[in-house]
Amino acid sequence: MEDNERNNAQPGSEEEEIRIPVVEEDLVADTRAVKTGSVRVQKHVERRIRTVETPLLQEEVEVRRVPVNRVVSEMPAVRKQSGEIIVPVVEEELVISKRLVLKEEIHLSKKRTRKRVVREVELERERAEVQRLDPEGRVVASSTSARDHREEQPPRPARGRS
Repeated sequence: MEDNERNNAQPGSEEEEIRIPVVEEDLVADTRAVKTGSVRVQKHVERRIRTVETPLLQEEVEVRRVPVNRVVSEMPAVRKQSGEIIVPVVEEELVISKRLVLKEEIHLSKKRTRKRVVREVELERERAEVQRLDPEGRVVASSTSARDHREEQPPRPARGRS
């Protein structure tokens, strides 16, 4: 039917037009972030006193003055003898002629001793606590470092050479 004929159609006539709409639905998919929980990590520092025993090496120098009183023609050199360092000390004496007299020698020897010392030492250890939170911020699970679950061992003395 053409436009003219439609306009001329009389109401109640059989040529009345019926319109049927054709509808199509469309789908739009998208994502959005939804908070389902969170995690809180706390570190705690623990301080404890430990007793530590360790060897210390100590050197002492023994000074012995050895009188010589011997005339020498030249300045004697510093020398080592039987683990000692010998330092000559000379003095000029006025006689009819000038001569060098070895007055004394200084013998230096080292003596090493080893002794055990005991000191108190402060040690620090950190432990981490992890808390899982729900969307409202309530703690739903908590765990600490694996180290916290081990039994505390007494400190072992430090080993040194005897």
